Order: sequence, then structure tokens, then C-alpha cells
Amino acid sequence: MNRNKQTEIFGIIITVVLLILLIFLSNVEAGKLSFLETAVSKVFNPIQKTFNDLNNKIHKNEEYFRNYDQIREENEALKEENSALLEQLRELESLKADNATLQEYMNLTQKYSQYSTIPANIISRDVSNFGSNLVLNVGTNDGVQENMTVIADKGLVGHVLSCTDKTCKVQVIIDSASTVSCNLSTTNETIICKGTLDNNQDLRATYIPLEVDLIKGDSVVTSGVGGIYHKGIFIGTIKEIVTTNNVTDRYAIVEPAVDFSKLNAVLVIKDN
Repeated sequence: MNRNKQTEIFGIIITVVLLILLIFLSNVEAGKLSFLETAVSKVFNPIQKTFNDLNNKIHKNEEYFRNYDQIREENEALKEENSALLEQLRELESLKADNATLQEYMNLTQKYSQYSTIPANIISRDVSNFGSNLVLNVGTNDGVQENMTVIADKGLVGHVLSCTDKTCKVQVIIDSASTVSCNLSTTNETIICKGTLDNNQDLRATYIPLEVDLIKGDSVVTSGVGGIYHKGIFIGTIKEIVTTNNVTDRYAIVEPAVDFSKLNAVLVIKDN
């Protein structure tokens, strides 16, 4: 039995009781009528008030449930709208990232316009205490071959170790097995830069000629010797000079220009 049906039955009962009282009162003497009216009022006024309160409460509950359904529908609509907006935001962020990558490729291509290059993106990093390699999203299908030089906006990254049809693995210059023949910008003397196990973010410059005065902050570039790297590609700067008891064993710490932890877009130089 629903609320409306209960209310109707309760109302009918009250009406019948009131009719009976009216019939009874119509047969009562006028002097006694006032007393009976007072008595009836005292009895039935609270009942009438309770009935009215109950009726109002039922109507308010019905209105509440109608509003609840409406609010729930509006909430579902807002959830759907919010999901659509989030999807649009993700698409916008993806487009912004793609646009930033394309802009970076364009800047790289303009900067290294003297080379014929293949733009590539890093899809995997194999970094450990013993080595550091990158995997690019280009391979032999794109014209990539082993030993091709890989560069970034700031300078030298490394060279291609191996290729598949669609990917290639790059040994970066901070890898402990990497060796690069370099020149000092102030003297043009040749030195060797190697990756280290102590700090896989820096290079160690060795085989420094005795007559060379090392200068902190001096630039280091590729010498072109060795058949892999093109000449003149920027590698980094000397940040520390370490002397030993044996002058022939002195070495320098070179800070690479490329931040390998933030590297995303690179170029593979085709014309080795």
C-alpha cells in the first residue's frame, strides 16, 4: 500500500468520525453544545494537526524523491560531460606533445643542416651501472645502418650499435664501453674520452699530451678520427682536472652537453 492510498483511507476515517459528531451535536441542546464543542476541539484538534503534518510530510517526501531523481540525472549528465572534457584534454596534450616533438626535429634539422639526417624518437632506455644504451624508433627500413652517428640539440649522443627493420640500439658516449677520439677547442690537441663506471653521467678524458695545459671550462669536440663520428660535433666541457704522482696518468672529467635523462628527440646522421 503506497503513501497516497494510506493518506486517503486516513482522511476518510476522519471525515466519517466528524460526520457522526455533527449528527450527534445537531441533537444536543444549545446549552450543552458549547461544552461539547470545546471537548471535541480538545480531542480532535491534535488529531487534525497530526493529520495535516503527516500529509505535509508525505508531500515533502514525494517532492524530495522527485528532486533526488532529477539531481541524479543531472549528476550522470555532468559525469558524462566531464569524461568527454577529460578525453578532449588528453587529445590536446597528445597533440601538444607531438607538436613539440616536430618543432624539436625542425630545430635539430636546421641546426645540423650540413648533414643528411633521419629524425628519431627514443622508445626505450637500457641504463645500468655497467652500461647505457638507447632504443630508437627507426631502423633499416628508414635507412639506418650500424655505426651511424646520433646527435641531439646540445651535441653528441653516441652511435648505432645494431639495427632491426624498425628499430636500432644506440651506444651513448657515457656508456662504460664507449671511447671517443676528441679535440680540445683551445689547443686542438687530441685526447680520448671514455665512459666511466664511477659516474655514468660524466666522461673521463685520458691520453692527454704532456705539453698540453688543460683549462677548466674548455670545450671538447669530436676529432673525426676512428671512422664513426663526424669531426667537430660538440661533446661537453672540462669541469675538473685530476693530477697524479705520475704526470702521464693525469686525466680530466668532462661534463657532457647532452642531459641523457631528459633526452627524447635525436637525429641519426646518414652520410658517414
